[in-house]
Amino acid sequence: MVAASDESFAAKENLLNPWAPAFRPETFGAKGQEYDGWETARRRPGADGELGHDWAIVRLGLPGVIRVVVVDTAWFLGNFPPLASVEACAVDGHPSPAEVAAADWVEIVPMSPLKGDTAHEFTVTGVERRFTHVRLNIHPDGGVARLRVHGDVVPDPRLLTGLTVDLAALENGARVVACSNGFYSAPDNMLFPGLARNQAEGWETARRREPGNDWAVVRLAAPGVVRLAEIDTTNLRFNAPGAVTLRGLDARRASLDDPSAWRELLGRTRVQPDGRHRFRLPGGREVTHVRVDIHPDGGLARLRLLGDLTPDGERLLTARWNDLTRNRSEMA
Repeated sequence: MVAASDESFAAKENLLNPWAPAFRPETFGAKGQEYDGWETARRRPGADGELGHDWAIVRLGLPGVIRVVVVDTAWFLGNFPPLASVEACAVDGHPSPAEVAAADWVEIVPMSPLKGDTAHEFTVTGVERRFTHVRLNIHPDGGVARLRVHGDVVPDPRLLTGLTVDLAALENGARVVACSNGFYSAPDNMLFPGLARNQAEGWETARRREPGNDWAVVRLAAPGVVRLAEIDTTNLRFNAPGAVTLRGLDARRASLDDPSAWRELLGRTRVQPDGRHRFRLPGGREVTHVRVDIHPDGGLARLRLLGDLTPDGERLLTARWNDLTRNRSEMA
């Protein structure tokens, strides 16, 4: 969170809590009922008769193209805002709150009606550009439990080109595009930054009762050569897989659905529970996707695929960056 116009009843930081909004009845503090969300004071017209509105500015965890915004008023019934809109901007570097507030903002969700205790999902269309911050405007005041902003990560190529990077990192633009099972937690979790603090922060499948094994396919940040793989089973003491396999494919030359197109990067290799395993990979095969097979089931806390962007990968990243940032002034 960067700033908010008001947070008299409940802090703006609650908008970003990762868990589902909770409610405990009759939990009154010095400011009234305690809400798991952001809540502003009741607005009154000023001397000019204007009522105004409240707002909160959020720095996106990962800059990118915004596809969907969710404004969730869970548990707010007599105090939700009747209307809301969302704006976005792009500010390079490490700006101050004042610099962000003074940026050129683009409306991505027009003024829309809200209901109480409801998750409102808004699809963002017609704004194909990279953003770093969003501003939630509520009219005139009230409470919002959660704000979610979904989209496609657009990394800065200046921070990746010419370096050894994690080609499977979510913050570099990688994503899981297919998965056999995500019963307990989503496979994208294993691409998150940092270390997993518990089992829920990794990928975990249901117990497999049929033949075969579970798997996930990762679309890399850009075409590259994977040099080293890190398979992390931290926190998975009784539900780690017995072994893993890695295979790679260049989707520019073959289909993901063609089993014969996948080439081995790491043969079936035993792994231990609750530990980090590092494997140097032989060869220099250029790939766009990597499939991780876990035998027979279980979970991974993190998957790291360290390597180099190919010249073509660097060109693709740079071209996308230029395409999504070049028209900033015209679209603001």
